[in-house]
Amino acid sequence: MSLLSIQRLTKNFGGLTAVNNVSFDVEQGSVVGLIGPNGAGKTTVFNLITGIYQPDQGAISFEQASLLRLPTHRIVSLGIARTFQTIRLFQNMSVLENVLAGCHCRMKSGILSSMFHFPRQQREERAAIDRALKALDFVGLRDQAENLSKNLSYGNQRLLEIARALGTEPRLLVLDEPAGGMNENETAQLVSLIERIRGMGITVLLIEHDMSLVMRVCEQIVVLEYGSKIAEGSPEEIQRNERVIAAYLGTEDG
Repeated sequence: MSLLSIQRLTKNFGGLTAVNNVSFDVEQGSVVGLIGPNGAGKTTVFNLITGIYQPDQGAISFEQASLLRLPTHRIVSLGIARTFQTIRLFQNMSVLENVLAGCHCRMKSGILSSMFHFPRQQREERAAIDRALKALDFVGLRDQAENLSKNLSYGNQRLLEIARALGTEPRLLVLDEPAGGMNENETAQLVSLIERIRGMGITVLLIEHDMSLVMRVCEQIVVLEYGSKIAEGSPEEIQRNERVIAAYLGTEDG
């Protein structure tokens, strides 16, 4: 069953068409890769899905409900969480506090409850802390909970972004170059983490330039070039696609 459906998506910035009539579906429980050269429109597609931009044409639906014109916080509350190509943590907050910021969207207590620490607010706060610690444990950062996020290694900051996204209890996790800047060992751990996230029943859509990671974790791949979709298929089909090879993957002899 399709969890996310993108239909004829188009986005222009002045005279530049960043995304041109792109359509694809993300099936529930799958891991889907969105690949292509720099400037192909991949992050723009992510920004359209998560409400940062609004499309000029086309439709985006999540669980058959339209996401168009919804603010980002509403999209998060529906069950879509993301990380960013450039790390966006609260650098002077603790690791735990960063994840709690993600948990906030699931809290129901209002301003009065928070001001006067009513029992409901206290229960929600304890539940949020428990959920945040479980997310940190899941990505392997539980022992770093009290440290400032800026003091983490680069690879662990990437993991913290994923933990914060998991704190929102997503149905769909959107990862923008999660392996960017990671070494080989960290990337191998990330592959295992993505597989475990899928094992939790969370669907994953990712942008990634590390083709070994993409081919290992993705069952479906969408390829963009100059804002248009040029191919879609399994890793095996994409590796054999001559247009994709010419545009992006290249050949062993150049």
